[in-house]
Amino acid sequence: MEATYTPRGEECEHRTSALVADSRQRHFRAMIVLSKLARRMQNGGRRLLVGEQHSGSLPWRGLRQPRKLKRDGGMKLAPEALMDTPNENNMGPGLLKSFLFTGTFCGATFVGATIWQYESVRHSLKQNSWQAWTKNSWEHLQGWQHKEGEFRKAINRWWNELNEGEKVFWPLCLVNGIVFACWHHPALQSTMFRYFCANPAARAVCWPMFLSTFSHFALLHFGLNMYVLNSFSSAVGRSLGKEQFLAMYLSGGVVSSLASHAFKVAMRCPGPSLGASGAIMALLGFFCTQYPNAQLSIVFIPGFSFSADSAIKGIMCLDAVGMAMGWRMFDHAAHLGGALFGLLYAHFGPKYIWANTEPLMKKWHELRTEVNERIQASKRDD
Repeated sequence: MEATYTPRGEECEHRTSALVADSRQRHFRAMIVLSKLARRMQNGGRRLLVGEQHSGSLPWRGLRQPRKLKRDGGMKLAPEALMDTPNENNMGPGLLKSFLFTGTFCGATFVGATIWQYESVRHSLKQNSWQAWTKNSWEHLQGWQHKEGEFRKAINRWWNELNEGEKVFWPLCLVNGIVFACWHHPALQSTMFRYFCANPAARAVCWPMFLSTFSHFALLHFGLNMYVLNSFSSAVGRSLGKEQFLAMYLSGGVVSSLASHAFKVAMRCPGPSLGASGAIMALLGFFCTQYPNAQLSIVFIPGFSFSADSAIKGIMCLDAVGMAMGWRMFDHAAHLGGALFGLLYAHFGPKYIWANTEPLMKKWHELRTEVNERIQASKRDD
């Protein structure tokens, strides 16, 4: 019996050892394959992060994606050949340019708004003079034929009935509509992507920070942003006037682009973005600070309302959590930057910025008077 079973025992041992060796070899090969796959995924993710691989999808400023250029369901902006490859080496100098451009642009915007207010007051005083009264009386005489056609008179009548905020909203909506139409012209897409998308790693950094605030590719994105802008424009216009309203809106848009650039540089995740929601968040931050007890509602959820104070706190908390968690659907940095700008401007802007524009108005008045005197003198000499 020993001679009968001993060979079988040895055979079993040999088979067991062979199976163990084969299992170890398969496990080793699997580990090699997984290691190679992990390295490829890591390298692929790195290439995607620095822009060596990118697709035609672009997130909105209302729905933008700072960590990568492509997401499922992303918008197809332009052919890949038209897109600039972001360069991580440009991000540091690009952020410095962004800071300098933001300071210069905001200062120039408020200077321009101050001059605009001076000219508006001067024009209104001129309209109330006896010359304007004589002209209006003559035009209303029986049988007087106006030079304007019926369409022009209707447009003038519609425009004069608008409030201060609406007189800012409709030109902004028109500009946004023109830019939206340009996005869908194939011959312009390369230019649109270069100058109407904000990206700290792109060759053009400064002006896209401003131009991207008028840029929308998707009709839904454009429609929602213009709806929200129209909802708050009247109240903000009554508080600030059309000149200060426009200056704060444009400055808020550029500041939101700066916040987005700073976050992308800090996270080393360059990528293009566009949309007016950063500037609109500045208006929302101002409105909710000025009117904290105002009741707001969402058009898609009838019967549900909440206070403006609760709304701005909730939105800012959501954006802060989105930045911390790395959520990629919305550009939370741009939203939070715009909201903070509007909140700070509500507390300090009218008191410390706009209230101190009188010296600038006086300087502009002196310069304007001097130029007019020189023009009149040259006419007399001729």
